Amino acid sequence: MTISTIKLATTAADHHIARMAALALGLSVLEAAIPSPLPGVKPGLANIVTLIVLARYGWRTAAWVSLLRVIAGSLLMGNFLTPGFFLSLSGALCSLCILAASQHLPTRWFGPVTHSILAAVAHIGGQLLIVYLWLIPHAGLAYLIPIFATAALVFGTVNGLIAAHYLDASPLPQPLPRGGRGDYRLSLGERPTHASVAGEGK
Repeated sequence: MTISTIKLATTAADHHIARMAALALGLSVLEAAIPSPLPGVKPGLANIVTLIVLARYGWRTAAWVSLLRVIAGSLLMGNFLTPGFFLSLSGALCSLCILAASQHLPTRWFGPVTHSILAAVAHIGGQLLIVYLWLIPHAGLAYLIPIFATAALVFGTVNGLIAAHYLDASPLPQPLPRGGRGDYRLSLGERPTHASVAGEGK
C-alpha cells in the first residue's frame, strides 16, 4: 500500500473566501438554534458577513461566500437538495442579483443599511415565489407578504447597521508582502500556492 498525494492549486484569495464562508456558516448554524415564531422568518445573521465582504472585496467574492455558505450549510444540516435547500438557494441568488445592482448606487446616499434591506426583501421575495410556484400554489400566501416584508425591513436594518459599524470601526485590510498568508491578490496572473490532501491508495 502506497501513499498518494493530491495537490490542489489554491491562492490567497481562495483561502480568504474559505475563511469568510466558514464565518458565515457558523452564523447560520447559530441562527438555526434560535426559535422562530414563523417558518422562514430568521434574522439572516450570515448576511452581515456578505455585506462586509461586498464592501471590502467586491460582488464576486461576496457571491462566492454566500453560495458556499448555502451549499455547505445544507450539507452540514442534512437538507441538501431538499425544499429547504432550494428555498435558501433561491433567496441567496435573488439577494446577490439585487446587490449586484445596488453596489453601483451613489455611496453618498446608499450604504450597507440600504444594501442589507434590499437584499433581505429580495431574499424573502425569492423564497415566496418558489413556495408559490412549487410548494403551495395558493393565493392565500399573499396574506403573509406584509409579515415577511416587515421582518425583512427590521432584520435588514439591524444587520446593515451591524455591518456598517464594523466597516467604520475596523481599518481597511492591508495586503501583506507577496506570498504572505493574508495577501489578497485577484489578478489572473498570480502564482497559486499548493495545499496537499493525503489519501491512501494501492
